[in-house]
Amino acid sequence: MKFNQWTLGLAALGVVSLASVAKAEEKMSAVQAAMSSTTISGYVDTSLQWNPGTGTGVNYYKFSEGKSDGFNLNVVQLTIAKPLDEAEWSAGYRADLWFGPDANTLNTTSTGDNTSDLGIRQAYVALRMPVGNGLDWKLGVFDSPIGYESLESGNNPNFTRSYGHSLEPQTLTGLQVSYRFSDLISVSGGIADTIGSTINGRANPPMAESFKTYFGTIALTAPDSWGFLKGSSLYFGAVNGYSSANGLPGASLNGQNVQTSWYVGATAATPIEGLKLGFAWDVLNSYDGSANNSLGQNVYLGNTAVGNGDDAWAASVYASYQATEKLSFHGRGELVTYNNALDTGKDNTQIWSLTGTVQYDLWKNVISRLEVRWDWGDEGQYFFATSNGVGDDRRNTFLVAANVIYKF
Repeated sequence: MKFNQWTLGLAALGVVSLASVAKAEEKMSAVQAAMSSTTISGYVDTSLQWNPGTGTGVNYYKFSEGKSDGFNLNVVQLTIAKPLDEAEWSAGYRADLWFGPDANTLNTTSTGDNTSDLGIRQAYVALRMPVGNGLDWKLGVFDSPIGYESLESGNNPNFTRSYGHSLEPQTLTGLQVSYRFSDLISVSGGIADTIGSTINGRANPPMAESFKTYFGTIALTAPDSWGFLKGSSLYFGAVNGYSSANGLPGASLNGQNVQTSWYVGATAATPIEGLKLGFAWDVLNSYDGSANNSLGQNVYLGNTAVGNGDDAWAASVYASYQATEKLSFHGRGELVTYNNALDTGKDNTQIWSLTGTVQYDLWKNVISRLEVRWDWGDEGQYFFATSNGVGDDRRNTFLVAANVIYKF
């Protein structure tokens, strides 16, 4: 081992020993080797939003609260990760840390206090076992396995979230295993503490060992032989389990809120170069419990939370067109139905939504987009607004937003 002149001089004076220096450098080399495959990345998500009619546009879908008529920092994500490599017994990890108002909405804090502007989106250990094509495991906190849209806004075609995304579980604390049979078929499944986002949350602590949440998915991918449809995908998933509420009185199944989420999603290529279509169908069955307890935050349709043993479903269609390397257009249409009336005398609530987004990536590493959204109630006034301090219900709500995200 070679030493620099400074180290040799200190050794000659008896200040350090060459043996201790050698051991220290060996330890540093081991740390450097472990860190060499670790990556640090993330993004800063900001927006400007205007809702014509002061006070509209609040709480209609996930991550919408408090963003009307002003400038917003949505979230800062810092990701530290070591991905799995090609080794048979590969190991790695991932930690996604959130800073900002959206961290409060995600509400993963294990203390139950969602006002700290700090949250853990994901934090898990990843492991691979050489069984068949390889079993990949996640143990810790990870994103929900179902849904067309991601928690990471920049990965979605639109800035605002769909109602379907709002109905889905957000994160789970548990164990997930994934297996790819081939390039065409992959499956996953697992067990979690609860459906709620609260880290280490327990359902009915006196009987927590049997009050768990279970989930499973299957993904199908079209082969190259399918022509222009190659790469198109079809996805099925379900999550069933208990809320993070601690034995609410009056709820079903030994005092627990129980929910089942069903999801079907598809993305299809088309004969038109640059044009892709998508579809998502989300169903939420809630048994004798409110979504406020089971999902960690109210799921809103209009200005009212879904819950109290009621069901909801949302169907969404997507279209994305990549016009040039920098310019793209994205559209989403959605219908959401909640089987309990928000207006007296109605059997159910139906809300329609249209969203149009133009994205132009002018700067390197920056997503910049402009979005217009229109939500309206079917035969009902579901959107609360204020004007000069006076509240009223409206049938329509509009949004114009600019979204700028820097990825690093």
